[in-house]
Amino acid sequence: MINPGLFFRYLREKKIDFFTGVPDSLLKHFCAYVTDNTTSDEHVIAANEGGALALAAGYHLATGKVPLVYLQNSGVGNIVNPAVSLTDSQVYSIPAVLIIGWRGCPGVKDQPQHIKQGCIQNDLLKVLDIDYQIIGPDTENIKEIVDKTVSASFEKSSPRAIVVKPGTFEKYSLKEPECCDFEMSREDAIKTVLNSLSSDDVVVSTTGKASREVYEYREREKEGHHRDFLTVGSMGHASQIALGISLKTSKNVVCLDGDGSVIMHMGSMAISGMMKRPNFMHIVLNNACHDSVGGQPTAASEIDLVRIASGCGYAEAARVETSAELKKKIKKYLKLKAPCFIEAALRKGSRKDLGRPDASPKENKKALMEFLKNTDEASA
Repeated sequence: MINPGLFFRYLREKKIDFFTGVPDSLLKHFCAYVTDNTTSDEHVIAANEGGALALAAGYHLATGKVPLVYLQNSGVGNIVNPAVSLTDSQVYSIPAVLIIGWRGCPGVKDQPQHIKQGCIQNDLLKVLDIDYQIIGPDTENIKEIVDKTVSASFEKSSPRAIVVKPGTFEKYSLKEPECCDFEMSREDAIKTVLNSLSSDDVVVSTTGKASREVYEYREREKEGHHRDFLTVGSMGHASQIALGISLKTSKNVVCLDGDGSVIMHMGSMAISGMMKRPNFMHIVLNNACHDSVGGQPTAASEIDLVRIASGCGYAEAARVETSAELKKKIKKYLKLKAPCFIEAALRKGSRKDLGRPDASPKENKKALMEFLKNTDEASA
């Protein structure tokens, strides 16, 4: 395995002094080391991967140096636009080193949302004309690979990538920053939300631990999973999935979003507010970190999500810090028949023994569609 500090040192030796990206579980030990060993102007955790590549491009324009962008391979989709219309050698020809976590690596067991991406990842890089090298836990010539990748990116003035297999980096624990000790954990908030809804309401939960916690709660309560859409992958898109459902059902549709997720595609809030759906509620579970992939901080502690939601046209928007406040707001907003927004301030962390859904994404989809079809027909 590779020591994150040693890998970081090799990058520094090649004059890499700007890091940006979106945290990934396969890269979490490297990302944690970067977070702890850089200044705020040397490391920016971006809203999404495309934004990270654009940030990197701006840094190069100002310095002439090679920046580094880290991402999970699911984020390759987000970099396609800037990769082909900004950094490509046929356009502005801007160098960058991409560190890409290989989720869905063939031969390694992974979650269903990663399988397709893992299979097509390297072909996508070839289509984007991004040369790459692969490293894993047994790779020995790391310094040579880093040297070659950085030098090639600088000399060719275009992006080059290092693809990282699962289990490559040794463990490194992020130094915990001081944070507010809010009453609720994410799991507490989810329990409060689900207990505040009727058996006819639909829930769309964002990717990561939030959906896993929704699933486990339903299991414990023996309620079934037919009312829930457990979004796997598609980070940042849960609210628009929920909005799309709300357009064609009379049921209340509640989106359980995350702070990193809502920031990733914040423009979606403008669409949700504009549509004025009477049955749409957007709840952001804000622990100010990417909790599912290592706990790296988000910008959510520095921005006013409630004012943003109000500015986007939500009829009501509020921040809550306790279970009692959350329950009260949900009951009030369900009666309003207008798009509403709640930011639930949470403490960081989750249970160590948190499981994963037994049902496949296709089974989840089928159950929800049957629930929507049968109950809407019955009420017609």
